[in-house]
Amino acid sequence: MYRRLFRQPFLLLCLVSLCFYSCSEEFTPKPKGYNRIDLPVPKYQPLQEKHPFYFEYSVYSKIRPDSSRLAEPHWLNVYYPRFNANVQLTYRTINHNQKTFNTLIEDARRLTSKHQIKAEGITEALIKTPSGKTANLFELSGEVPSQFQFYVTDSTQHFFRGALYFRTATANDSLAPVIEYIKKDVIHLLNTLEWRKAN
Repeated sequence: MYRRLFRQPFLLLCLVSLCFYSCSEEFTPKPKGYNRIDLPVPKYQPLQEKHPFYFEYSVYSKIRPDSSRLAEPHWLNVYYPRFNANVQLTYRTINHNQKTFNTLIEDARRLTSKHQIKAEGITEALIKTPSGKTANLFELSGEVPSQFQFYVTDSTQHFFRGALYFRTATANDSLAPVIEYIKKDVIHLLNTLEWRKAN
């Protein structure tokens, strides 16, 4: 009888100890995951509208005229319906005016730097296009409304600027694959950019 009583508390103690031991192990949460985004193979089409410029843009996007109150002729939006993203394009004529040229450069840099409040960093780079144009690129990291901006100019006649925006509250971390995808489309746009006379 004494042996039975001894064994039962001993078994109970072993079970309780085992329970505490299993609960004391460190809990490792699963890493943060994002929805999978299937991105189509890039394909491009020529700009058909008559403007002082020509470029190729993604077949998965649509060209829309800028309908904002401040819009000028030849201001366009390259809209991606699937991603609710927009590359805003603006165009200004310099007309060999050095003051106008300097003002446009300052404005482009000011519009980029106004995101410094939220940006974790701004990286500037230059690319040379196949036709010999130099494009200034600005990549912004962090929770900023515009993740990628650029401008191209011949410094005498044409000034062409663009900025990528998403019309969504989704965090930029989860949008990273789409940002990279559209950035490659923008590089293709710049590499095919040509100046033309507007009709």
